[in-house]
Amino acid sequence: MSTTHYLTQEGYDKLRAELDELKSTGRANVAAAIAEAREKGDLSENAEYDAAKDAQGLLEMKINEMEKVMANARVLDASQLDTSHVTVMSKVTIKNVKVNKEITYHLVAESEADLKEKKISVSSPMGQGLLGKAVGDIAEVSTPNGVIKFEIINITV
Repeated sequence: MSTTHYLTQEGYDKLRAELDELKSTGRANVAAAIAEAREKGDLSENAEYDAAKDAQGLLEMKINEMEKVMANARVLDASQLDTSHVTVMSKVTIKNVKVNKEITYHLVAESEADLKEKKISVSSPMGQGLLGKAVGDIAEVSTPNGVIKFEIINITV
């Protein structure tokens, strides 16, 4: 059963570029490594050949996984999103109830998550805790140190 992967246009374009790169340059590099290893003689005892074949298998597996994501991708248009509650692609400002500190996160698909850019995955514990909440709601997020409560301050796109 395939699941839908929600992506921003930026994330979709980035994924497409990476997939194209792997299919062209990645495959060419692996093929060259296999050819070079094959020239070194007996394949049954050739560690370089085995490593190159393993690399080829991993590359093809990654390409296959990325193609599955692309096939089930749904690009979301930020202008069409409802800001009355937290959804995929929402920018949500939250306040830690205990320490009274505010932070804004952008909820994105797992493949686009980047904590440095304050983009968190909707499948992460924080993302799961925030989904569906409205301004003024309290989201409870389970962490290894216990449950942390966050108040939803603002929702934008």
